[in-house]
Amino acid sequence: MAGKVATREAYGKALAEIGAKDERIVVLDADLSKSTKTADFKAVCPERFVNMGIAEGNMMSVAAGLAACNKIPFASTFAIFAAGRAFEQIRNSICYPKLNVKICATHAGLTVGEDGASHQSVEDIALMRSVPNMLVINPSDGVETEAAIKAIVDYNGPCYVRLGRLAVNTINDREDYKFEIGKGVTLREGTDATIVATGMMVDAALEAHNILAEEGIKVRVINIHTIKPIDEEIIVKAAIETGVIVTAEEHSIIGGLGSAVCEVTSQAKPVPVLRVGVKDVFGESGKPNELLEKYGLTAKNIVETVKKGISVK
Repeated sequence: MAGKVATREAYGKALAEIGAKDERIVVLDADLSKSTKTADFKAVCPERFVNMGIAEGNMMSVAAGLAACNKIPFASTFAIFAAGRAFEQIRNSICYPKLNVKICATHAGLTVGEDGASHQSVEDIALMRSVPNMLVINPSDGVETEAAIKAIVDYNGPCYVRLGRLAVNTINDREDYKFEIGKGVTLREGTDATIVATGMMVDAALEAHNILAEEGIKVRVINIHTIKPIDEEIIVKAAIETGVIVTAEEHSIIGGLGSAVCEVTSQAKPVPVLRVGVKDVFGESGKPNELLEKYGLTAKNIVETVKKGISVK
């Protein structure tokens, strides 16, 4: 896999591949299969694909029933509807009994673009990580998405996978790449500060690393693809060795990766943690890259925040 690929595209391909091999997998979609890319699965396994219509709460309840019958249901819709509209069913029907349902939510974050604030889910990580028994994964590119989808088939329990609409650079296309649930990945070494990023912001973090390196600032970059359970060991090690952490996420700075990292450091190794993310506001309609610029989710913003962090550590 090379070039730019949307994580939702990689999801569709991975789902079709594993679905053709595993008859336990059943896919449910809320009338958005062309957008969520579950249509790829439908093309190869039509008898195990169900369009539930625009009834997301019911879709999650049906997924719970299928899981109780030893199937592995994948339920997909846009993140705003999966985490938002179906929250009660996810909490009570899936997570409370700890059923093996895979919720793969696409079109997360600001980069839904022109669809605007009503469709830009910048609260979903906060919602999903707050529910007991829920695993939360936010892959950084297509390679990581495929690996994550294959990994959660072998994980027995509720999963929330956050996927995007916008094509993103492929950053994990290397022979030594390994995906492990709950384990962060150090992509660059450094001692002056640490950038902890998730999802599409991992690419921006790597760009920020290169800019800072040209100025002689050595920054560690960590990819946290699993928000819950978060890799406490890699975060504490970075806090001890670099003295300041900057988090980067296409999500609200409240309740997401930034909050999770603060929770870890405050207990184990208190250091300054500065958060790059959406500043407790709603988004708006616009082109994805213009929105990232306006809301401060660029490599330039990360660079500025790292320098601020170093000045206060």
